[in-house]
Amino acid sequence: MAAWFRKEKKPRQPRGEKLEIPPDVWEKCEACGHTDIREKFIRNMNVCPNCDYHRRIRANDYLNILLDEGTIDEKDQDLRSVDPLNFPDYPARLKKALTNAGDSDAIVTASGLMDKMPVNLGVMDFAFMGGSMGSVVGEKIARLGQRSLEKKFPLIIISASGGARMQEGVLSLMQMAKTSAVLSQLAERRIPYVSILTNPTTGGVSASFAMLGDAILAEPGAVIGFAGPRVIKQTLGQDLPEGFQTAEFLLDHGMVDSVVHRHQLKLTVGRLLRHMSGEPAADGWASA
Repeated sequence: MAAWFRKEKKPRQPRGEKLEIPPDVWEKCEACGHTDIREKFIRNMNVCPNCDYHRRIRANDYLNILLDEGTIDEKDQDLRSVDPLNFPDYPARLKKALTNAGDSDAIVTASGLMDKMPVNLGVMDFAFMGGSMGSVVGEKIARLGQRSLEKKFPLIIISASGGARMQEGVLSLMQMAKTSAVLSQLAERRIPYVSILTNPTTGGVSASFAMLGDAILAEPGAVIGFAGPRVIKQTLGQDLPEGFQTAEFLLDHGMVDSVVHRHQLKLTVGRLLRHMSGEPAADGWASA
């Protein structure tokens, strides 16, 4: 009788191969340290699901966020930076940036539709030499602005830059005047220009086209300023307010018009441009 209740021990089957999770599946938030599946970050537009920190993304990501699928027409891909001043190691740095970033320079320009409205869009890419502004960046923006003048399309520029590219000396500084000139022509003809500031927007970019928008938007937590805090403190000789170069601080002091979450960026920019252009609202916006 006891044998009926005895549990027979079956030989354990050998365990199959151990499944290893590739290291690039996981990503860590730079702000709060939250670790999550990379795909979850991507689905959330690279905004941390734990602390809402807006992580830095590439130029092509912004193109896909703002422009309608299948309408992106990239412009001036053949423009390349040269070494006019024979700056030491500059050609090698350019070659490395081309290899690592995959873009032709620190800005990608394109035309396309945003909720069926034609626009011209330029997006700076911090992955290419810190988004530094050289002659190619200035030329691409000038050409994009000229296209907006010719076709009367609204212009959008997303900035992410450490400033002017020192390897091109005064030529890079001249891009501040060059880009500002074409934007003044847009203003004269009442063609809308929206500037979007991301982390970081500093130096000559913040001192020129980034701050000349008819509407200036910024992503939450973006660092925005001209010089670094240490330089400003040494110049003024006094302590500075905490967080004085953040998007939120600049909003409180009237330097930007709105701080916009990445999830709301396309909707907000679309509404602004339609309002400035006098165009009717897109389907569903009236009740949104």
